[in-house]
Amino acid sequence: AALPGPAPSDWVKAPLVPAVRAVLVGFDEHFSYAKLCQALRYLLRGGSDCLLVGTNRDHRLPLEGGAGIPGTGCLVKAVETAAQREAFIVGKPNRFMFDCVAKEFPVDPARTIMVGDRLDTDILMGNDCGLTTLLTLTGVTALDEVRGHQDSGCPARQGLVPDYYVDSIADLLPVLGE
Repeated sequence: AALPGPAPSDWVKAPLVPAVRAVLVGFDEHFSYAKLCQALRYLLRGGSDCLLVGTNRDHRLPLEGGAGIPGTGCLVKAVETAAQREAFIVGKPNRFMFDCVAKEFPVDPARTIMVGDRLDTDILMGNDCGLTTLLTLTGVTALDEVRGHQDSGCPARQGLVPDYYVDSIADLLPVLGE
């Protein structure tokens, strides 16, 4: 998407595809103000008949050495703010993705483990779906955060507590070889 002129009055004149009925916000390293304007225009034109869908709400993606980059949740929040409505999230922690998989494959929650590095997406989804959960401490979550939720006495916060944790996913390799 490119802005079709120097002024905001030009930006609202760019042609829109008539068949568009949804705006999907996912990871996009080329996210721009022009794309944000285009998304808003589709959502305003379509009203409640135009869906706003987000892939996830991850606010930060961890990198080695403690660094991080903005996650897709930042992009979703930008579109939500402009449109003044909330996106339907199809990825974690929404159970939509799990329900789609369970509909197609014989998944037994009692024999399924959700492995992830984030409490607010991976572990929350696993717990909400009745799965065993395993937190890897290689992402954005520290063990002190888990303990804080565990000791809180708050049911919502305790839904973020994993069943197990490992320092690294590599810690599972010996067990998987058996």
